[in-house]
Amino acid sequence: MSDRTLRFCVGALASAGLLVAGYLTYARYSGTTITCSTGGCETVQESSYATLGGVPVPVLGLLGYAALLTTAFFVQDVARAAGAALALGAFVFSAYLLYVQLALIDAVCDWCVVSDAIVTAVVPFAVLRLRR
Repeated sequence: MSDRTLRFCVGALASAGLLVAGYLTYARYSGTTITCSTGGCETVQESSYATLGGVPVPVLGLLGYAALLTTAFFVQDVARAAGAALALGAFVFSAYLLYVQLALIDAVCDWCVVSDAIVTAVVPFAVLRLRR
């Protein structure tokens, strides 16, 4: 797979992640009820785990996805390394947050799981960019 194709995949997935994180950020700051099939989205969003250092997790998602998208625009080694590091870090953080939802909060947010899936999908593309 060419670097161009890998960059496209990273960019497309990061863009999808931006939409999810953007929706959750909008809902958080506007007070809008989150559309949720599990009923757990509000519970998760209102939990003590919904912020890190005072920053809402969806805002961290926005920043992370924006950074991943930015790496997809560049072909340099530093962009490849940064993209892989961001993707792997986001994957670990997403796994932690999924554990929190299942084991500690006892509620699952649909949108969080979608974001987890996006992060999981972006990892192989970002890591494959390192092979060059």
